[in-house]
This record gives sequence, C-alpha cells and structure tokens, in this order.
Amino acid sequence: MDKTHQGGCHCGAVRYEVTGLDLSKPVIACNCSMCQKSGTLLAFVPAASFTLKSGGDHLQDYFFNHKVIDHSFCRTCGVKSFARGKNPDGTEMAAINVRCLDDLEDVRKLDVNWFDGRSR
Repeated sequence: MDKTHQGGCHCGAVRYEVTGLDLSKPVIACNCSMCQKSGTLLAFVPAASFTLKSGGDHLQDYFFNHKVIDHSFCRTCGVKSFARGKNPDGTEMAAINVRCLDDLEDVRKLDVNWFDGRSR
C-alpha cells in the first residue's frame, strides 16, 4: 500500500495529502526563475494522487512562462506548497514541493536531480 503524506503551507491554512510519493526516488531542483527564487524541491504525482484537504479559498493562482502550470500559493503566508498542471503527454499532475511535507525530516538526505528549467 502506498504511503500517504500530509503537507501544506507555513501558516497551516492550506493542507493536502498525497499518495504514491516515494521520497527514496530523486526529487527535482529546477533553476527556472520561479523554482530558483523559492527554493522548491519537486516530486510529481498523477492528479488523482493529490487531494486538497483545506484552504482552497486561501490559494492565489499564478501562471508564468508557458502558462501550463498553476503555481498556487497561500495568500496568507505566501508559501507555494504544490502546483498543478499537465505533463507533456497531456495527463494532469500535481507537483509537490517536498519541503512542505510534514514528515520530511532532513532535506539533505534526499537524492536531488538538477533540472535546467531556465533553458526551456
């Protein structure tokens, strides 16, 4: 059975759960203007594996560049704990900022793949 992770923003207004996320697999550190400035570490899951539990009314949508990913952030604390969009094949996905997971004990233990989003 897949482990369920809980996560959310800093102030606690936005809460979600995600299943099927294996933190022993590499996460993505992207150098696009958004990820580099926010320090995001991403793991991608199918949209069906992500459930927003609370705080939808606290989210502000933000689109940039190709405008295919909704980089939602909490209007109260400003934290971007997840994003939603489509994979290149058109399937819907959620991009989880693993730094916002409640059970992430040590970010230094993650296997990180560096992605050159700046060149895309």
